[in-house]
This record gives sequence, structure tokens and C-alpha cells, in this order.
Amino acid sequence: MNKVVIVTGGGRGIGAATSKLLAAQGYLVCVNYRADTKSAAATVNAITASGGKAFSLQADVSIEKDVISLFETTEITFGPVTHLVNNAGILFPQSSFADIDVARFHQIMTGNVTSCFLCAREFIKRSKSAGAIVNVSSAAARTGAPFEYIDYAATKGAMDTLTKGLSLEVAAQGIRVNSVRPGFIYTQNH
Repeated sequence: MNKVVIVTGGGRGIGAATSKLLAAQGYLVCVNYRADTKSAAATVNAITASGGKAFSLQADVSIEKDVISLFETTEITFGPVTHLVNNAGILFPQSSFADIDVARFHQIMTGNVTSCFLCAREFIKRSKSAGAIVNVSSAAARTGAPFEYIDYAATKGAMDTLTKGLSLEVAAQGIRVNSVRPGFIYTQNH
């Protein structure tokens, strides 16, 4: 059976590097993106130029119907999704906690936590055999990111908790759920 992976936020930064590495390891890669068509296309072009197989697909993974369509299109293109990398996320400019408004807080929770939930749930609903989910968290989940990104850190802490609970719930199905917590990585966000 083919190894088919969806990498959310797969067109830039950590997501692009992950997409390229997985393709080099023989995965068929769906490079998901929300808005940056050019970067996603560049990632796909780099993969295909190296002999890998990939396609890009626009979907806002914080919206349920987009997530369902993302999985359906990937299955039509490459077959059943066997792996998922929940990498998509948003980060706002540095701010003290008192200056974070509720609209920003809701947006970052939806962009980082709801997207992880929706994609993991869809993966599990469709899983036909053993597979794996990797959630990209952040060292900020441990530090709390005071004076900078407490809201972002809170979303990554929520992802860590989701990872822990889900890993125990689906282990008997042969689905592994893990998280990685990168520190500072040279990307457009940092």
C-alpha cells in the first residue's frame, strides 16, 4: 500500500521542509495551503523535480467542509491517507496579554487548535489500517511565551493535550499520534 500523507500548511517553512523530506522517503504528498498558492506550487515543483510525487490543494483546515474536501481529493488522487502532519498554524505580532483582544484569541484558537482537531478527526474516521498523525506544537507550549505570544502558547499547549489523549484513545487501532515541539526555526514567522 502507498504511504499517502497530507501536510497542512505544507507550502512554507516547516511544512515545506516536511513535505520535501517525506517525498524523498517515498510518500505521496498532498501539500495543503490556505492562501499562498505560489509557495505551495514551488514546494510541489521541488518534490517532482527530485522524482517525488505531490500535488497542492487549497483548503482552510479550520473549516470542516474544507477538511472533508481535502481528504476526499487526496484519496481520489493518491488513495487512502495513511499519514497526517498537522502543521498549519497562525501567529500574530508580539503582544502583552492585556493587549490581546477576544477576536485575535478566537482566531488563533480556531487556526491552531480547531484545525488540528478537524484534520485528526477526519483522518481517524477514514483510517482503514495503521497510520500516524504528527502534530507540530512549539516550545512555547512549555514556556508560555510571556510578553510575546501567550495566546499562541496556549494553542500549542492545547495541541499537546489533544495529542496525549488521542494517542491513548486510538493506539489499539494501530494509529500512532505524536507531537514535535520545535524551538526557533528560521521561517517567515521567526
